[in-house]
Amino acid sequence: MTAPALQAQGLVLRLAGRPLVDGVDLALAAGQWVALVGPNGAGKSSLLSLLAGLRQADAGSVRLAGRPLADWPARERAQRLAWLSQQGEAEGEIAVADVVRLGRLPRHGLFGAPSRTDEQAVQAAMAETECSALAGRRLSSLSGGERQRVLLARALAVGAGVLLLDEPTTHLDAPHQRALVRSLRRRARSGAAVAVVLHDLNLALAADRLLVMAAGRLVADGAPADCAVRQQLVEVFEHAFTIEALAANPGDPARQRWVAVPTLDDLDGEH
Repeated sequence: MTAPALQAQGLVLRLAGRPLVDGVDLALAAGQWVALVGPNGAGKSSLLSLLAGLRQADAGSVRLAGRPLADWPARERAQRLAWLSQQGEAEGEIAVADVVRLGRLPRHGLFGAPSRTDEQAVQAAMAETECSALAGRRLSSLSGGERQRVLLARALAVGAGVLLLDEPTTHLDAPHQRALVRSLRRRARSGAAVAVVLHDLNLALAADRLLVMAAGRLVADGAPADCAVRQQLVEVFEHAFTIEALAANPGDPARQRWVAVPTLDDLDGEH
C-alpha cells in the first residue's frame, strides 16, 4: 500500500500549558486538495506549521512519504514540501521574478546554476498566478494582492508534491481567488497533495475534503457532500450560517456545490 503523501499521528502543541493542537491524526493523499477550516484560535495555522516541520511538536509525529519528517535532509524535504505562511515572508527591493526564482533553490542549490527547466517552472508559476506582468517590479512597490500572488508563485515554482498554504487568499480580489482555486484543483489533479487554511467558507466548500478544527482538535474530516461534516462546520461557527446546496445540474450529484449563507434573522429587531 502506498504511504500517504503526508501523515500526522497524535500531534500535540502547547503554549504556556494550553494546547494549540490537541492529539490530531490526519493523512493527506496525493491527488486531493483539502481545506482546513475553523473559528479563530482553533489551531489551524499551528497545525499547518507542524505539518511543514517549522515547529517542534510536544508529542506525536509527522511523516513525509512514509518517512519521519525530521529524517529528511533539508534540501530534499524542501523539494517535496512547499509552504506559504500567513504573513508571506519576503521583503525588500528584490525583483518579482527573482522572488519567484527562490522557489527553485531546493532544485539547483545555493551555488548551482538554474537550468532551462528551472526557468520554465518560474515562468509557468508566474503565469498561473497572473503576475507575469510584474516580473521587473520590486517587491516593495507592489500592492498587498500583487505581493500575495508573487509569493504564491514562489511556492508553486518549487514543483513540490505537497503544498501547505496558510490563508493564501489574503488580499486577493474575487477574480484572483477564483484563479487560485482553479490552480489548487489543477495541482491536485496532477498528483499533488494540497492543504490550505481558509477563512472564506465558500471557497473551502469547493475543496475535495474539509478538515474542521475547534479548540485544537480535528472534529470533522470528509467531503463537503457529507452531511455530518457540514453540520459540524455549522456548529463550530455557532450557527452563524447555514450551508445550502447549489447544483449546475440537479440530476448530477457529482456536480453539486455548496454555499454558506449568513444567518441574519436574529438581527431583524435591532435598530
